[in-house]
Amino acid sequence: MQTPTPSKPATSRRSLLLTGLAAGAALTLPGLVPGRALALTADEASQLIDRVIGDINRVINSGKSESQMFPEFEQIFARYADVPVIARSVLGVAARQASPAQLNAFTSAFQGYIARKYGRRFRDFIGGEIKVNQARQVKNFYEVKSTALLRGQSPVEVVFLVSDRSGSNRFFNIFIEGVNMLASERTEIGALLDKRRGDIGALTRDLRALG
Repeated sequence: MQTPTPSKPATSRRSLLLTGLAAGAALTLPGLVPGRALALTADEASQLIDRVIGDINRVINSGKSESQMFPEFEQIFARYADVPVIARSVLGVAARQASPAQLNAFTSAFQGYIARKYGRRFRDFIGGEIKVNQARQVKNFYEVKSTALLRGQSPVEVVFLVSDRSGSNRFFNIFIEGVNMLASERTEIGALLDKRRGDIGALTRDLRALG
């Protein structure tokens, strides 16, 4: 293995970590089938994230309060993320045991929960700007890297994973400084469900107040 240059050791390690986690996350998602040809192109993946980033930049620099921003972050999440796939993935085995009505209710509650949670994270970038850097194919999806340029702080890497496997171009995972949204939420949602003895209805009700 080539030794990383002294100027960028952390970045090199982080890039390798992101690639490995991204591949693992993609292969466990419902609806993402290894080996199938992509209709999605690198340009289309970049254009999708350009729109996502444009909307996020608009919201975080709008001067609105946190409570006013949350509905807009939820709209962004609903518009560009593959919410049903993400929700089923974080719910895990319980998703296969849930009724369609339970799964729909959970997905709706999860959408609001994740929008609030990640809305707070993106809100930390107020006064800065997020820019898309590059897209590259990784197995059966695209990894689109972007950078949050913050005033008086080091840049923050934000990576979106994009696929068309569910029928439209959507992102299905986010990494912020190496933190994997899908992996983190699988762990957290699993723990919340365990505390409620596997009661998806109780989890759904409680998610509406979390995030």
